[in-house]
Amino acid sequence: MAEVRWGILAPGRIAHKFAAGLAAVDGARLVAVGSRDAARAVEFAKQYGAERSYGSYEELAKDPGVDMVYVANPHNFHKDSSILCLEHGKGVLCEKPFTVSAREARAVADAAKRNKRFLMEAMWTRFLPSMQQARAWIDAGLIGDVRMVQASFAFRGGWDPQGRLLNPNLAGGGLLDVGIYVTSFAYWMTRKDPVQIASAAHIGETGVDEQAALTYRYDDGALASLLCGVRTSTQHIAVVYGTDGWIEFPASFWNGTKAILHRGEEQVVFEKPHLANGYEWQAIEVGRCLAEGRTESAILPVDETVRIMKTLDTVRGQIGLVYPFEKE
Repeated sequence: MAEVRWGILAPGRIAHKFAAGLAAVDGARLVAVGSRDAARAVEFAKQYGAERSYGSYEELAKDPGVDMVYVANPHNFHKDSSILCLEHGKGVLCEKPFTVSAREARAVADAAKRNKRFLMEAMWTRFLPSMQQARAWIDAGLIGDVRMVQASFAFRGGWDPQGRLLNPNLAGGGLLDVGIYVTSFAYWMTRKDPVQIASAAHIGETGVDEQAALTYRYDDGALASLLCGVRTSTQHIAVVYGTDGWIEFPASFWNGTKAILHRGEEQVVFEKPHLANGYEWQAIEVGRCLAEGRTESAILPVDETVRIMKTLDTVRGQIGLVYPFEKE
């Protein structure tokens, strides 16, 4: 496998996690960092051994020594940053949520297709070994037909109206920050789009959703019950119930190393530790796809990412969540 030379666009908190995970991946190397703050880029590059740093995203996108760019800035900048990199011939791994809306997601997808470049949402949970094993159990019919999915991911963040989580100008709120996890989980376990969506949320004083409850119904009658939020703490657990058994992710399903299959009195425990922090598995998948000449992953195809954003669009419509930049 040829070495994949990575660049990181926007060296914020999530980028540190990705860089730490990337360091554990054979055949992957961080070579460049781009930030709107040149000093910050220099510091990040030094910390993770990148050879080059840039004081703009454009310079990173133009670097001929970069194959893939990990886009890690706030949600509402994902579309423009991803398209910038794709138009300069780079593959893109874009942090979740992929964009703010399905319309934006389709624009990025079109740019990737136009430039014949690799594109994938960085929904890192999808690529964890525990998630892969659960999908294999379902595909093998070990829990029968999937009938119900439950997942909860909410936490109590601090009160900072100008911070990313609560700022509507940065597409803040629980739905796009952690609701994307539970919705993507439901897609992975059902492999379907919901045919009916019912949602409710508390919109806080800053104008973003502080917590939300989502119910999805599928064409075969299966249901998903999902919770998300940024001002209320919940257990971060997930369960998939089938006609012949069930699968549980007992703790922090979004970063968990364990899945448990229940069939009657039988229990099968799968556990595989991360190589680093869990962010490495998506980078491994990118390397595999590039080595095979693919422009997307079969585990998380671009079209599915667009459909997930469409589902979240519907939820936003139901709870009345519109960001200021969408009113312009």
